[in-house]
Amino acid sequence: MNPISVIVTTYNWPEALTLCLDSLFAQSDPNFEIIVADDGSSANNLEKTRRYGENGKIPVQYVHHEDQGFRAGTIRNKAAARANGDYLLFVDGDCLMRPDFVETHRRLAEAGCFVPGNRILLSRAFTDRVLGERLPLYSKPWLYFLPLRLLGKINRISALMKLPLGRLRHLQPAKWQKAMTCNLGVWKNDFIKVNGFDELFEGWGYEDSDLVIRLIHAGVRRKEGRFAAPVLHLWHPHHDKSRQDVNYRRLLERLEKQDLTMAEKGISQYLSPSLIKSKALA
Repeated sequence: MNPISVIVTTYNWPEALTLCLDSLFAQSDPNFEIIVADDGSSANNLEKTRRYGENGKIPVQYVHHEDQGFRAGTIRNKAAARANGDYLLFVDGDCLMRPDFVETHRRLAEAGCFVPGNRILLSRAFTDRVLGERLPLYSKPWLYFLPLRLLGKINRISALMKLPLGRLRHLQPAKWQKAMTCNLGVWKNDFIKVNGFDELFEGWGYEDSDLVIRLIHAGVRRKEGRFAAPVLHLWHPHHDKSRQDVNYRRLLERLEKQDLTMAEKGISQYLSPSLIKSKALA
């Protein structure tokens, strides 16, 4: 497989993003690029992370647009359009990846499949400690997390287990629930085939579910990434959910239309027509 493109979504939280980048710089598989998809951070915060990324072991690109509210789907489309890899790994800038994260996703990648991983949520107080001490939590051994779970500093430990599930990973090929872009792998040609994220989903909520539903409608199957490639998700306040109901109604409409695969307003606006055609036919 050619280099993977890891797309990291962020917004005005350089302390979390730099620790996220640290976890990516520590990967056992170095054959990937990082594209920071910045959804409107201030000039000062953008400059902080740009400078930090210059010193990393992995090449870092930055894609940024103006702050016009939560537009995660839009900035991810712009980043994916710049990606050099054949395989896209979507993560969030408030997530920490274990050292074998890229290696494991590369092993799980399979033609005609998307791969959602899972996550471990940190408590608010523990997140403050991790950021304050620049704690390399991503490199800690499995047993380190056991007392954290007992003390309520993380919400689970089972996600760290590595299970050789084999064919069981294909058990629910049409399941869209709990597939989130804080940990999602998809082939770039499949992503382009469904026109990426639909930018009509503005504000927080369901743009990732919509993508996955359209992938399934297009014949791309779910391959389970649980018990293989978790992320450690830092605590953060809830996003503005004023658009949640509108987005959810749109999602329900998409669910009913089995023949709907293409985003109405997607990645095609950032790609050349020849690239769209070649990827769609790949």
